[in-house]
Amino acid sequence: MELKLQEAIDLAVRTLVREGVRERYARMAAEHLVDAALCGHEFSSLPRLLAIVEELRKKPPPGELRIVRESERSAVIDGGDNIGYAVSLVAVDKAIELAGKSGVAVVAVRNTWFSGRLAYYVERAARQGFIAMHTTNTTARVAPYGGIDRLFGTNALAIAFPAADEPLVIDFMTSATSWGEAVLRKNKEQLLPEGVAVDAQGDPTLDPQAALNGAFLPWGGHRGSALALVVQLFAVLAGSDPVVKESGRFGLFFLVIDPGLLMPADDYKARVTELRGIIRASRPQKGASAVRIPGEASLRKRRENTAAGVIRVDDRIHSRILALAGA
Repeated sequence: MELKLQEAIDLAVRTLVREGVRERYARMAAEHLVDAALCGHEFSSLPRLLAIVEELRKKPPPGELRIVRESERSAVIDGGDNIGYAVSLVAVDKAIELAGKSGVAVVAVRNTWFSGRLAYYVERAARQGFIAMHTTNTTARVAPYGGIDRLFGTNALAIAFPAADEPLVIDFMTSATSWGEAVLRKNKEQLLPEGVAVDAQGDPTLDPQAALNGAFLPWGGHRGSALALVVQLFAVLAGSDPVVKESGRFGLFFLVIDPGLLMPADDYKARVTELRGIIRASRPQKGASAVRIPGEASLRKRRENTAAGVIRVDDRIHSRILALAGA
């Protein structure tokens, strides 16, 4: 199924508003979901509406988003249990505002949930000339290296650097697969790749439902497990529980830096672009068409899909979203 971009945004807004999300917040989330589709991240796009609605129906009406502590270089935001797509956008904009005045800012967010692709937020800062880092934990679904108990979230980390051309954006989970990917594969009746999950007894599994009942494995073995712990500790600093048993107890951390603190900002941007060009021009391995640079595939797909003016959604998932939207 192909949807025009505005049609997809409007469908997502209707779905969320029907479930009680404020229209302004629903539009923030909808634009994020459609951008994920443009960038080629299917499981982070409209299919996420199914999980978002399921989560909304478990929750009482949210409170008010508010800043509970603020200094010239920091802020702590209570999300009021509002949807993280909106809360995170408010948070990164607050970090950008503070860093624009003081040169560096940290913002912590608590009492919110699903926030989508972290790249979306750090890219926003980088396009305004800032270096940005963002981390978040999630509901515990990942076993630490060598274990089978769910103690970590799929804990993600994103960093973006401004450049003379397009920002350089790095975004990755510390788990071998994501909850959204597992749910999407379950809905599409597809198996998981090998080596990404175990079932409740700790045995390797390709079955998405068995993985959801069991645990995902850390990406990159002990290295991914260590990075997951780093993200978890930043989350605790932001107000998260040490181990998150339910959504809404996540801890989101934002760090935004003006490179002009350390060198002329335009010189820094030029050097980022120069380094990217050096990497791109370097020799590929045998069998590889080119040396890959983080984030470039997503940027290319966004340009192509924006030019086409449509995104694609699995027919079965589209039908379920239409039903949720009351269409």
